[in-house]
Amino acid sequence: MSTSKGLGTDFDAWLAKAFRKGPFTALIVLIRIAEPKVEPLRSTYVHVIGDEIDWGDIILMFRSAGVNWDAVAFFPTRGEKGGLLDDALARTRLRSLEDGLERDRLVLNHGELFDAWGRRMRVNET
Repeated sequence: MSTSKGLGTDFDAWLAKAFRKGPFTALIVLIRIAEPKVEPLRSTYVHVIGDEIDWGDIILMFRSAGVNWDAVAFFPTRGEKGGLLDDALARTRLRSLEDGLERDRLVLNHGELFDAWGRRMRVNET
């Protein structure tokens, strides 16, 4: 499931492009897909201060979540003046995202959605 450094995935390309504008905070949602159902499992946020990690590193990080997941959505956010969000604001935005996902799973398409192999994907209406 993990990739070797240097092989490159859609995630790796996205991260490099997203980081060109500088550090950001990523709201993250792990997803289970049992078509036609899409279920958010866990959520968190991380402060992205470099683009040295790759998809293999992400796979290792998510092992600690304790759930089997099929996809992950990243929602890059920056403060009003750019850069990282403070932790309180990141938690508030994450709760707001979770609420939005409870109402409409298509909110996932507003972020960057990747399958378990780091390939881009979208959620379609049924």
